[in-house]
Amino acid sequence: MNWAAFTTAEPDLAKTVEERFGGGGAGVSPAKHSTHHVLATLRKDGSPRTTGLEVRFLHGELWLGMMPDSLKALDLRRDPRFALQANPGEGQTLGGGDVRIAGRAIEVEDSDARGAYVTEVEPPEPFHLFRTELTEVVRTSVEDEKYLVLQVWKPGQPLRTIKRT
Repeated sequence: MNWAAFTTAEPDLAKTVEERFGGGGAGVSPAKHSTHHVLATLRKDGSPRTTGLEVRFLHGELWLGMMPDSLKALDLRRDPRFALQANPGEGQTLGGGDVRIAGRAIEVEDSDARGAYVTEVEPPEPFHLFRTELTEVVRTSVEDEKYLVLQVWKPGQPLRTIKRT
């Protein structure tokens, strides 16, 4: 399931996630506004690797762009599973909650798709470009300074909300 399908299924959660990733929301151009976040991939030996990454929400997709032959790109070529955590940056509150996205990253070779991305983002070339297929979106927040609230979404399942004290 791509980002557009998730947005249709859960528009409120999708808006919150985009805002936490700095990728949009009302009046914000996602091509002009992004911050660094943490991407987890799997190394050859199966151990986790975490690295910084900028993300983009464009044309109904969540895009991951990377430098040529970066270790994270090579990891994703070998095993497309990833987890991505928003880093809202210094000085910002977590009022929107902590958000994580998990899924599969599919490398994009199509020249039209890459061209549209280049037109909007203007990345340094050459670069690797991946679109994502989502397997889970999780938001963790605090309610009434008392409850830890988890919102968990998976394709084909209703949004689950879990409250813990």
